[in-house]
Amino acid sequence: MRIDLHTHSTASDGTDTPAELVRKAASAGLDVVALTDHDTTRGHAEALAALPPGLTLVTGAELSCRLDDISMHMLAYLFDPEEPALLAERELVRDDRVPRAKGMITKLNELGVPVTWEQVARIAGDGSVGRPHVASALVELDVVASVSDAFTPEWLADGGRAYMPKHETDPFEALRLVKNAGGVAVLAHPAASKRGRTVPESAIASLAEAGLDGIEVDHMDHDPATRARLCGLAGEVGLLTTGSSDYHGSRKTCVLGEFTTDPEVYGEITRRATGAFPVPGTGGA
Repeated sequence: MRIDLHTHSTASDGTDTPAELVRKAASAGLDVVALTDHDTTRGHAEALAALPPGLTLVTGAELSCRLDDISMHMLAYLFDPEEPALLAERELVRDDRVPRAKGMITKLNELGVPVTWEQVARIAGDGSVGRPHVASALVELDVVASVSDAFTPEWLADGGRAYMPKHETDPFEALRLVKNAGGVAVLAHPAASKRGRTVPESAIASLAEAGLDGIEVDHMDHDPATRARLCGLAGEVGLLTTGSSDYHGSRKTCVLGEFTTDPEVYGEITRRATGAFPVPGTGGA
């Protein structure tokens, strides 16, 4: 089995619609794909309607969290999307995205970059607006060569010249909300230092004690030495280890199935979930 547990669609900051994403996942030879848009489940219905035969969809979301002023992301799988407390928190995070983006635009204008809200809104479309959309605007304006090049201290990285904070959930609270909604929680790219500061291993150990299920080890932003270190940490504190592409369509260079999750780990994730269940494709539009 080939299992990719971290992808994004146009429901957040990917460039493929949910329907396009699942069709591409099937064409890429995946058996299982998780749709984990940022702080939203809005793409799930379209993905399910288009799910090809032979591909199983894991529903999920990537939750925006912050601990000790360090931004971090938590992948939540197979939770009940209508559970009131988790739904309210996701909406709170999403509602803060527009004023945050407008604040970044103001800072960029002050730096002499002629980006506009209309440009960023066009790029975001129906998705939850975020830094990658602002970064794409900088690419359009030839300010930077790629989206990744915008995530530097000079521009949009945490603490960068045009950075603006947004509401982010305390990870221990996010973990409690996910568990109460019947979900499984995995810390996304925990050592992706090129994105900015990362939480110390002691914090990951504390989250494990609080019920964190796993950490994403095999990821494009982790080099081999980092993966080995994270595997060791996972063994010490009893966490599952996952692998995934963090696919965003053409917005990033990663490809579907670039990294995958062991089928036994996937099986354990599905056994732990009670809020929702993986959906096998029977043929969609």
